[in-house]
Amino acid sequence: MEINQQRLRSDIESNAEFGAVPTEEGRGRTVLTGSEADRRAREFLCERLRDAGLTISIDGVGNIVGRWTAESADPGAAPVATGSHLDSVPEGGIFDGPLGVYAGLESVRTMQDAGIEPARPIEVVCFTEEEGQRFDGGLIGSAVAAGDMSLDEALAIEDADGVPLGDALADIGYRGEGRVDAGAWDAWIELHIEQSERLVTENAAAGVVTSIVGLSRCQVEITGEADHAGSTLMRDRADALTAASEFVLDVETVTTERCDASETAVATVGKLDVSPNAPNVIPGTVSLTLDVRDVEYDSIDHIIDEARERLGAIEDERPVRTSIERPWDRSPIEMSARCRDALHAAGERANLRTLDLHSGAAHDTMHVANVTDAALLFAPSHDGISHNPLEWTDWDDCADATRVLAGALAELAEA
Repeated sequence: MEINQQRLRSDIESNAEFGAVPTEEGRGRTVLTGSEADRRAREFLCERLRDAGLTISIDGVGNIVGRWTAESADPGAAPVATGSHLDSVPEGGIFDGPLGVYAGLESVRTMQDAGIEPARPIEVVCFTEEEGQRFDGGLIGSAVAAGDMSLDEALAIEDADGVPLGDALADIGYRGEGRVDAGAWDAWIELHIEQSERLVTENAAAGVVTSIVGLSRCQVEITGEADHAGSTLMRDRADALTAASEFVLDVETVTTERCDASETAVATVGKLDVSPNAPNVIPGTVSLTLDVRDVEYDSIDHIIDEARERLGAIEDERPVRTSIERPWDRSPIEMSARCRDALHAAGERANLRTLDLHSGAAHDTMHVANVTDAALLFAPSHDGISHNPLEWTDWDDCADATRVLAGALAELAEA
């Protein structure tokens, strides 16, 4: 099977025009769920699906499914599915999400061109609100499809202006009916850019993900006392920000130490809210997030336990009060051996090198893997840049990764 690289490129570049933002370098786009750009991106996808002879359905949370049932296929057989998402972060790149959607479509077209006769239907899926930029949380469409979130719960999620997701989808004409059931799929594969440099460094065409890291997100509060920056002596201060700064460095230390046991362990303090946040006032309160990830759940527990102990030590040493809550927690997810084997075999048939690696980022596949055999495939990323107009995957690399995807889908759909 030969991928039509120009056809794949044309689809991705056309999609990049929806929500396009001016940039000095690279190509950027902003496609928030329920926006005009989202509507146009969805309409274009549906046009391309229909052009390839796929039938389209849209569920209650806006997930789009294009279904190809070849004459050779049993319409009642559990389908093999593939896809990703079309929404983006503000001023994101053009490959994160759309590559997986249009590589799925191109895989179907390639099988059609090659006369492949699958025994199962094949579905190309676009999940709603993967990024969580307008409707908080992310991975919403896949969570509903996997049964991890109810449809009513998802549709009630509100944006910063109080607009529910259900209303936003209805406004653009993409609030459908029912629920896509990922558990009814025989298998699922998602192609995504790597968002790291391992494939480029190893000169590999594609990465077959072994596991997706678990992720815990904690909310930390550090409370001191706001006071005048000029008249309060250093010995009399209860500075919440200096205490928070110490905590951030403590997190770095305990996580680095944990890497001796698990090199994939990472922790990040990426958001701080400082109050009153004035140049002439000692910070009285700091709220911050602690994001901890690893393929080993024990490492996540260990780092958070250590962080909690460090907060206690800070309370003992400084005139501040602290608290830590853990409201968001996901366990590591192992990928299906059957699907991984199919991807490696497809790479061998295409004379393309595939590499085993883990995913440090969350993807829709996290939810799908809870209900059916699932795999995640990575394409190389230049400099590992993502969520940025400089995000880039060479068109040859897009085609090679799609070739691996198509070969695996064809094999899985044979039985």
